[in-house]
Order: sequence, then structure tokens, then C-alpha cells
Amino acid sequence: MNTNQTPNTVSPRRRTRIALAAGGAALLVAGAVTFGISARGDADADADAAYRDVLESRMQELVTAGYPGVLASVTAPDGTRTDIAVGEGELGSGTAPPTDGEVRVGSNTKMAVATIVLQLVQEGAIALDEPVDTYLPGLVAGDGIDGTTITVRDLLQHTSGLPETADQVAADAFGAQERYISPRDLLDLALTMPADFAPGERWAYSNTNYHVLGLVIEQVTQRALADQIDQRIAEPLGLEHTYLPAPGERQLRGEHPEGYHADVPGELREITDMDPSFGWAAGSLVSTPSELNTFMQALFGGELIDDESLALLQSTVPAPDPFHPDTAYGLGVQSYELDCGGLAWGHGGDIPGTQTRNAVASDGTAVTIAVTALPWALVDQADEETLLQQYQVVIDALDETLCDD
Repeated sequence: MNTNQTPNTVSPRRRTRIALAAGGAALLVAGAVTFGISARGDADADADAAYRDVLESRMQELVTAGYPGVLASVTAPDGTRTDIAVGEGELGSGTAPPTDGEVRVGSNTKMAVATIVLQLVQEGAIALDEPVDTYLPGLVAGDGIDGTTITVRDLLQHTSGLPETADQVAADAFGAQERYISPRDLLDLALTMPADFAPGERWAYSNTNYHVLGLVIEQVTQRALADQIDQRIAEPLGLEHTYLPAPGERQLRGEHPEGYHADVPGELREITDMDPSFGWAAGSLVSTPSELNTFMQALFGGELIDDESLALLQSTVPAPDPFHPDTAYGLGVQSYELDCGGLAWGHGGDIPGTQTRNAVASDGTAVTIAVTALPWALVDQADEETLLQQYQVVIDALDETLCDD
């Protein structure tokens, strides 16, 4: 476990929420989060140690709640970082997870895909309000589904009405662990189902939207989606552990904790090595907590897309959930109010073996927490109240960390 502190920079302990409480003090310049660098002055080792103790205690509460291992990273606006790893990296080992190890970050993949789409919009290769049929002629069609009426914006914002297939594909997680399913097969499965509603009528989360966007990206660029993530995001930001697995790639490339799932809640089995193809453009990305923070800070700081695109990214529709009734969804990102005031932006992701919750606060502080099992591997899905509580403990840890003084 390391605290990566750079001399003469601001410790995460000195982050403040004054700007959040005061509103405009943490300026959003043309929609971009402003990252400032301040002089730290004399090193305050005691304060750093105290802050680290608070984080470790908070993450240990997630282990107490039943999660096998917890990895967390807090990145201050100046890049100063504190990494935490508690619990067990492998059950029964008595050894903590590797600090800042690789994890499958699930639906955070959508942030990367949305970023690429907006870059292609800037390049004139895609138009947000153009129908998907322009890019995939005749491909998106079915019962109530018409690619000439669904726009790229609808796909990005989950207002297309395309049906969800994740419940079918991953219903048997251990079966899916061994199976490759192609992007076209994912789409074909969705197209056997009727549309949920007419395009633009309302918001409803569907992974199918992002499988279609992945196909659009590949059609427009004539390159694999994995290549586009490497060239447009990972390489420019120096992210060495952020990648979309290649077809058939089941093992994580770098140091990592074991992920766990269960057929019977509470009876955990290892599920680390897995073919994540069922997630593809909607959920198969691999990263580390600190690299996910770097990506979020770059995205919301205006490094990956221009100010106009960032404003589009943050144009939202209401998307309430059981934890934050004020949640809103933009183009591949979501926002919600922090308990201490101010708006946080990020996404989060669930995939068998890992749950990630992550966001950037208005002052530029980024936090990612990854736990090595899903809530419904620990408790019965039929017990909705307990299941929601199991989710809530991770969300509360994220909120509290973003709100630390």
C-alpha cells in the first residue's frame, strides 16, 4: 500500500469543499472542471497519515459488509494520489489485494465510448442527431425498432428504446465466463425483442445502446474499438493498464485481485479469468482505480474533448435511481448531488467479480472504489432491501470520500 505523494504539492488531506458550498468558487470554465495547483508548503506527515487512516477504516467497513477485497484511489486536482487496498486479494490467503491492481470496470466502458464518439463528432465523422441508419444501414431494425428514427444522441443518452439483453446474456455468469459472443450476436439477440418505447420518449438504461455505438465507431473509423480506446484515450494519457480485452482474452494482463461471484448468495467462487465479450462496448474495459481517476479528470477537465463537446457530454436528462433521486444522465456519464453539496460526475460499473463506483467532484478531486464481488453475489436478489443496503455502503463510501475536508 503506497501513498504516492509528490513533494511540494497539495496533499489530498487538504482538499476543501469550500468551493462546493460557495457554488461558483470552483469555476466550471465552459463546462470543464478547473484543476488548480497550490503550494503545499511544509510537509504535514501527521495529517497525511491521519487521512490515510480514515480512508483505510472507511474501506475496511466494506470488507466488514462482506466484500472480499477493496481497492480505492483518491486523486487530488494536482495529481497527488492516495491508494488503499484492504481485505484479501485471494480468499483464504490473508494477503491484501495488490494496491491499484487491474480490475474489470464494467459500465465505465461507456464513458470511454462516449468520449470517442464525441471526438469523432469534432472531426466531422459523426453527427449526434443523425440516425444510426446513416452509419449502419439497415442493421438496426425489429419490432418497433427503426434505425432511421434512432439518433446517435439517443444511443449515448439511453433514450433510444432499444431493449436490454444483459439479464439474458449474464444470467449464468459462470457459463458466460467461458463463452465468446460477438458484437453482432449481441445486437441480433436484442433485435429479437420488441422496442421498449419510441425513441426520445423517455430514459431507460440499456447496454444495447453502447453495443450499437461500438459498431458505429468501428464502421466510421474502420478500426477495432480496442484500437480506438488505445489510440484516443490510453496512449495520450499514459494509461498502461487501461484496455479493452482482445477477442478471447480471458486473463487480466497486470497484477490484480481475484474477483468472486456466486450461484448461491454468499457461497463465493472465483471468477477472475473470464471472457468479457458479453460486455464489449458497454462493459468490458479493464483499468485500475488510479487510471480511472486519471481518465475522469482528463475528460471533465477538457483534455480529451473540447469545451463544446464537454457541454454536450454534460447535457442531461433525469435518470433517478434508488440511491440518488436527483441523478441525471448525460452522454455516457451521470451526475448526482453530493451530501456535502455540489455535483459529482462519473459513471460506475458492475460485472461479475467486480463493482466499481467512481466520480469527480467539482473541485477536480477524483475517487474510485472497486470491490471484488457484486452485491447480489453476497445477498439474495429477492431481498431487495438488503440488496440495496449492500450497494449503499459502497456509494456512501464514495460520497464520504469525495466530501472529505
